Amino acid sequence: MRYLILIIVVLLLAYALWPEQPVPPIEETFMGDQIKPLRKAENFQLEGYKQGLDEHRAKMDEQEGGDDG
Repeated sequence: MRYLILIIVVLLLAYALWPEQPVPPIEETFMGDQIKPLRKAENFQLEGYKQGLDEHRAKMDEQEGGDDG
């Protein structure tokens, strides 16, 4: 019975002192191929969307100004 308690204590100590493995980024897991389009869409939304919207507004303003004359 003492050996069982000793083994349990040793295993609990080993578990508590065992170094944690770093979590890999999601791009390196099996879902990485599915995440790439999501990241691309996020980058487009952050960068390209505002630029495209400004260009569209400029075109609309040009068309509006050209129709008056």
